[in-house]
Amino acid sequence: MRPMILTRGLRKSYRSGRGRKATVVEAVRGVDLDVEEGEIFGFLGPNGAGKTTTLQMLTTLIEPDGGEATIAGVDLLRNQAEVRARVGYVAQGGSTWDDSTAREELVLHARMHGLSKAEARRRAAAALEAFQLTEYADRPCRTYSGGQRRRVDIALGIIHRPRLVFLDEPTTGLDPQSRAHMWDEIRRLRDGGMTIFLTTHYLDEADALCDRIAIIDNGEIVTEGSPERLKREITGDVLVVGLNGATPRPPSCSTARRTCASWRPTRPACGCTWTTVPPRSRR
Repeated sequence: MRPMILTRGLRKSYRSGRGRKATVVEAVRGVDLDVEEGEIFGFLGPNGAGKTTTLQMLTTLIEPDGGEATIAGVDLLRNQAEVRARVGYVAQGGSTWDDSTAREELVLHARMHGLSKAEARRRAAAALEAFQLTEYADRPCRTYSGGQRRRVDIALGIIHRPRLVFLDEPTTGLDPQSRAHMWDEIRRLRDGGMTIFLTTHYLDEADALCDRIAIIDNGEIVTEGSPERLKREITGDVLVVGLNGATPRPPSCSTARRTCASWRPTRPACGCTWTTVPPRSRR
């Protein structure tokens, strides 16, 4: 099975400042990626790490300064038009107009990909049903909830049925219930044979969804592997606090939240919590 994304030495630099004070910023420095067909691949990194720049190169929005890349079997540097035909891209900020309806947006995007008017309408209807949007299909997008609007974004990104889809922070700004529904939609796409390249800031999201994860920092891949392997390598100890009785937020929980790196209730009825203590914080 050949990789759906294969990059070697991918690089991108920018000039920052003017005149004598201008400097060259290496945003991406020799990134190598291997993403297999049919997997959900997570791409994590802090702001400014090179995550967005890498994504923009892979989706033909900007050109690399150097390196090689093959996307869905097509040379990225030689045939960008064919790459665009084979991939879908869902931007973080969304792509719907307030006054347009979901159906109008979907038909328009399908037509822009060269589909006939009849086929565009059929694809739009199928996408609305698949993403549970039929009830709202003919209402202006400004009336949708954040979760509904994000589902429209993803439907737009795959209306041409690409083999590979790039999702940039797909659950940012969503409430917990909408996030859970979005995770189900992403799994459904993978189960349907689509390869998914996912950027996220949420470690729990990457752990729940991704088959493999790459972490980028300062323009370079610092580690890569399955969620299970990465957790074994980089996590610290697990502190478990057990409490008797049920309270909305016991004093111990408040203390844990102030002092620990991360926490969440594991059994809300009893207030039991856990937290991961980074290795450098151990005593």
